[in-house]
Amino acid sequence: MNTIRIHSYIVFIILSISVQNKSQICKNTPQYGECSTNSACGCFHMIGANNDTGICGFRWLACSHLLLCNSSDNSCSQPNTTCVQHPQCNHFPVCYPVTMTDQSICPPMKNKNNLKWKQNAITVAGGNGQGQQLNQLNLTHGIFIDKNKNIFIADSYNHRIVEWKYNAKEGQVIAGGNGQGDRMDQLNYPSVVIVDQQNHSIIIADRWNRRVIQWTNQTQQILIENIDCYGLTMDRNRFLYVSDQGKQAVSRWKMGEYNNEGTVVAGGNGEGDELNQLKTPAFIFVDEDQSVYISDWNNHRVMKWIRDAKEGTVVAGGNGQGGDLNQLYHPQAVIVDDLGQIYVADQWNNRVIRWCEGKQEGEIVVGGNGLGGHPNQLNYPHGLSFDNEQNLYVADFGNDRIQKFEVIL
Repeated sequence: MNTIRIHSYIVFIILSISVQNKSQICKNTPQYGECSTNSACGCFHMIGANNDTGICGFRWLACSHLLLCNSSDNSCSQPNTTCVQHPQCNHFPVCYPVTMTDQSICPPMKNKNNLKWKQNAITVAGGNGQGQQLNQLNLTHGIFIDKNKNIFIADSYNHRIVEWKYNAKEGQVIAGGNGQGDRMDQLNYPSVVIVDQQNHSIIIADRWNRRVIQWTNQTQQILIENIDCYGLTMDRNRFLYVSDQGKQAVSRWKMGEYNNEGTVVAGGNGEGDELNQLKTPAFIFVDEDQSVYISDWNNHRVMKWIRDAKEGTVVAGGNGQGGDLNQLYHPQAVIVDDLGQIYVADQWNNRVIRWCEGKQEGEIVVGGNGLGGHPNQLNYPHGLSFDNEQNLYVADFGNDRIQKFEVIL
């Protein structure tokens, strides 16, 4: 009888928390086990619960603030508290404030293996027709999202880099914007921009000027010259990587040592479709192990080159051009998450597709609803980026807009 009453009381607690407060119930989790993206939170077990069931709450509330539960029925006389085990404070159950279990304090862990996004996107930059006004874009390529959700855009056909502050109605020109040209204050179809947050500068693949250029405020410095650059990225050790479509290669430079030709880290064996070759390398991504992922545009595949390897492996596509789930059609941006899942802007299929390394096919995460301008459609997507909440941003090239697909929690 007592067991039934205790379990009924636990069910009541769970139901009341889910209705009145945005708390997270943690199951199959050890006492104080990880349950939130906030490392200061842990799982507090509830009395009599099965399967190590508890509530995810802030761990470091002072013990002196916690009163004991009523010994007769493990209830709490205080309002907005629930009875949990907290052996670091007391061997007896204590009443824990529900406010300290709110998801605003203890955001839930996300299962990155199965992340999904709303299929109707929000336009967060551009979307006001093709043009050069500050609320317009003209055929965008690469994008970069900083920790404050500001968007840096290679506004290619406007020959400028534009920054859109979070929730802004228009952007501001931070590089170029002085007409097409090769002066130091001009750009010529820039394809990718990255932010070097260590020295508060931006680095640009100035595509048709065949140079990589750094802008710090209004001061410019050419880093690499005479290179058919398209893709550009920097690893955690501050090495700079550039895809060179002239040499059909990806090369790496140590920061500050740009006078040499760089070190070839992928391709460089002529144009072709062998595993040691590339054919129009486009966007690139470098992981924590300095493995390089390349969207091999004209081979309709994504290649992975492990550091110091002599050839790469196909990790997405590679089955000819097409729209099946085992195919890509002129892939553009590629991003790899910390679980090794590969996200590809599948340009001519108007979709973003996710591949798990070793799988024979991918899955569509957004787009794939035909070419168009509706919120669930894309028009030759190029750039991709995630913010720190795992929302997905897509440079929707043909629609002259940046689309934000919100993650489903």
